[in-house]
Amino acid sequence: SLRPSRSPLTLAALASAAVAGLDPVTTTGLPQHDVDVDAAQVEDTQGRSWVIRAPRSAAAGARLEVEARFVDVLHGWVTFAVPKVVGRAVLPEGGWAQVARAVDGSPVEPARLALSPALAAGFGRTLASVHDLPERLVADCGLPVFEAEEYRQRRLAELDRAAATGKVPAVLLTRWERALEETTAWRFVPTVVHGELDGDSVRVTGTDIVAIVDWAQVRVADPADDLAWLANSADPRVLDAVTSAYRARRRGAVDTDLERRARLAGAFTPVRWLLHGVSTQDADVVDEAVGVLAALVE
Repeated sequence: SLRPSRSPLTLAALASAAVAGLDPVTTTGLPQHDVDVDAAQVEDTQGRSWVIRAPRSAAAGARLEVEARFVDVLHGWVTFAVPKVVGRAVLPEGGWAQVARAVDGSPVEPARLALSPALAAGFGRTLASVHDLPERLVADCGLPVFEAEEYRQRRLAELDRAAATGKVPAVLLTRWERALEETTAWRFVPTVVHGELDGDSVRVTGTDIVAIVDWAQVRVADPADDLAWLANSADPRVLDAVTSAYRARRRGAVDTDLERRARLAGAFTPVRWLLHGVSTQDADVVDEAVGVLAALVE
């Protein structure tokens, strides 16, 4: 069952209990990809900045713990920062709140990538380094590992569930079903993917990618998934600049349909939001997703 959300003040108190010498001065709530996780950024008396996350369900707690194990492993493999957990506080209902030092940098917006070719190229190279990580890092943490055809079938099943809601316009269902049935476009080599990559996950300073956060959905799957946010929201020239640098840096083979699947993955974002709203019986989420789907028809 989902527990009530915690205030930033409550989270700051938990952070103080988790890390010796952490005396909070200010605290600010942080939005999360996982709606079942409460989070806040806490500044302490020594000028240090921390992020605390607390799950609102047992399932969310399990996701946080698996993510923490993966990030521990990831530390030795990447050149950018990742938020390693340095303290935990026991929650009254069971489970743990996690505290990590806040990473440097600010979130990156597609418009910022458009204005800086150097930043766009740097992002492409950074993404290539993620996708070239050994698959065993994911498998050893018990995270999902998919084959290409298996992943295509998952997409088809997702589309079937969305169709069953009766809330997806028929023209979109036809368009996406046709794309998913074009099997030659799905002959990709699965890679390690972040799984929830967007502007909030990627932190930059100047033209440097300095950190990537929110690794809870990491898996071995379609590399196009990590380009979905750009395909969905950026000028096509930005996606071209990023993928050009990405292709040049990748050690592994890059298939010719990467960008096409990225656009499809981006279009599927409101489908997942719709399914979440239906499963949680959240009418506001459903209405929001339906509005985005209606815009996609055009």
